[in-house]
Amino acid sequence: MRRPRVEWMTRTDDAILEFLLNEGNRPLNASPRMIESNIEFAISTIRGRLAKLLEAGLVEYYDEGRGIYRISQKGRAYLAGELDAEDLEFREE
Repeated sequence: MRRPRVEWMTRTDDAILEFLLNEGNRPLNASPRMIESNIEFAISTIRGRLAKLLEAGLVEYYDEGRGIYRISQKGRAYLAGELDAEDLEFREE
């Protein structure tokens, strides 16, 4: 199944989610810096995108105090193409 596309998402979002999923292995728990060192996007971009992904429910905190993220069940469903675009829409402020 094909992944849904919504206006607010970028290619960085897919790269972050795919990195956290760590396909074929155990999903990763990672800080923005760890993600940045593996997917070659600027740390400021990754932090901004993680905030959007968190708001949309595609990632969640593994450890909020330390700023460690992990992919959520919704994020896994998105990567598997099991969501509709409506499932990913939210109101931006």
